[in-house]
Amino acid sequence: MGAKKQAGKSKKMWTKVLAIVAGVFFVVVMVLSAMGSSWISSLAVVKRGDVAVVDYTIRDSQGQPLLTSNQQLYTQLTSGGSSVMYSKQLTITANQSLTKSVFPVQFYTANTGWASTNQFALFASEYDAISMGIVGLNTNGKKTISLASKQPMTQFWSADQLASNNMSLSSMQVGQLLALGVSDNPEAASDNSTAQYYVRLGEITNKTSDGITLNFAYPSVDVTVVSINKAT
Repeated sequence: MGAKKQAGKSKKMWTKVLAIVAGVFFVVVMVLSAMGSSWISSLAVVKRGDVAVVDYTIRDSQGQPLLTSNQQLYTQLTSGGSSVMYSKQLTITANQSLTKSVFPVQFYTANTGWASTNQFALFASEYDAISMGIVGLNTNGKKTISLASKQPMTQFWSADQLASNNMSLSSMQVGQLLALGVSDNPEAASDNSTAQYYVRLGEITNKTSDGITLNFAYPSVDVTVVSINKAT
């Protein structure tokens, strides 16, 4: 008789446990249904050949933002007097090298808005670093990617060169940023061909009585994956 009672209690217990499990499963199914397919998308990561849209912020050697597509960050910085540039998000193919020397990025100014001539020069090595660096990130995934170049990105500008561009050597200071034009065709002047010019910010790293040294390299970029379009 005792064995029958014990068996009955055990059966009721398992019935209760199964009822709880079924109830939890039902709740989980309802939650996932309400989320639609977004929870599946959040698990996907950027793979080679995928096209990803990314928010990014390029920083200088002091860690200060130079160019950003993050509207909230841009508004915050400019309200504090920063001269950070604002651009659109990057649409970039993962793990694919750029075939050109420059990847143009459109940027905004208060005077000209989104003018077609407002093009910032992202160098091929920088594009490639971002393209490779986003592999493995999921949607909303964040990463700081090094943009260190194997080749130096410095130029010496003499006092005469500065004067020919309506700039005075005496007004130049170490640490100052200069917005200058860079070409996607360095041989244009010698072979009389045309070239497109893009804006690039250079930092004055040295100043002498003869001229200034400009550094056009940027050490790092912060990226956030906004969306992923899987390769077919």
